[in-house]
Amino acid sequence: MLLIADSGSTKTHWVLVDNKNPQLHYHTIGYNPYFIDGKGIYQSLAENLLPKLNAPIITKVFFYGAGCSSAEKIKIVEQAMVKAFPNAEMFVSHDLLAAARAVLGDKRGFAAIIGTGSNTCIYDGKAIEKNIDSVGYLLGDEGSGCYIGKKITRDFIRDYLPTELRNKFDKKYNISAADIFDAMYNKPLPNRFLASFAAFADENKEHPYIQKIVKESFDDFFKNLVSQYPGYSELTFNCIGSVGFIFRDILTEVAQSYNMSVGTVWQSPIEGLVNYHLKHL
Repeated sequence: MLLIADSGSTKTHWVLVDNKNPQLHYHTIGYNPYFIDGKGIYQSLAENLLPKLNAPIITKVFFYGAGCSSAEKIKIVEQAMVKAFPNAEMFVSHDLLAAARAVLGDKRGFAAIIGTGSNTCIYDGKAIEKNIDSVGYLLGDEGSGCYIGKKITRDFIRDYLPTELRNKFDKKYNISAADIFDAMYNKPLPNRFLASFAAFADENKEHPYIQKIVKESFDDFFKNLVSQYPGYSELTFNCIGSVGFIFRDILTEVAQSYNMSVGTVWQSPIEGLVNYHLKHL
């Protein structure tokens, strides 16, 4: 029996896969090892996932997670997973590989993530061939929910939001500049905090201001990341992530302005991942 997980910085989607039985889906918080340690991962699993399934019968765990990009970070997650699933063969890798396997399968191509954070790669059909580092929410993550949320909160603090949007923002969040600074600099998971304001962009996506900042964010994504891959425009743009999915019309417009055609844009990679692993059993 296989357990497959797609973990972002905000949430993890788990699927229990068995050829003889229906798939079972579970959800927990995200387990990005840059923001949570091994003890915290195991504690969350013990409280929120293990009571719902029979861990000893699971034979393989495929965990794809944001932040699992180095041996050190993979080890943090792996040790927690081994403790939770002691009888399972363990595979832990980056969520970017999950995106590539989901949208491309065994074919070479271009794959991206645009969710809480963002990332890009060229995939050779088996592994990531080339990746330009997204450098995280402080220095990069262009196009992401965090990047868009940062623009909205910055303009809120500076009183640049159009009046009707500022009124909606005040009513929805009832938050001050001091509250924002406190969340960003004194509380855990500031990337999730900033990305949460992408929901405000979604709720007001027809407003010219929102369309402008989303388009600017995607343009930065293509200018600083996508277009830096040699021969990028010869490949089809494929994307996983809630922000790319919600604003796929603007994303398509920006991609086409960089002479890149758009292929698959999915909110989640989980269905594609399950199909990939069933194919490779």
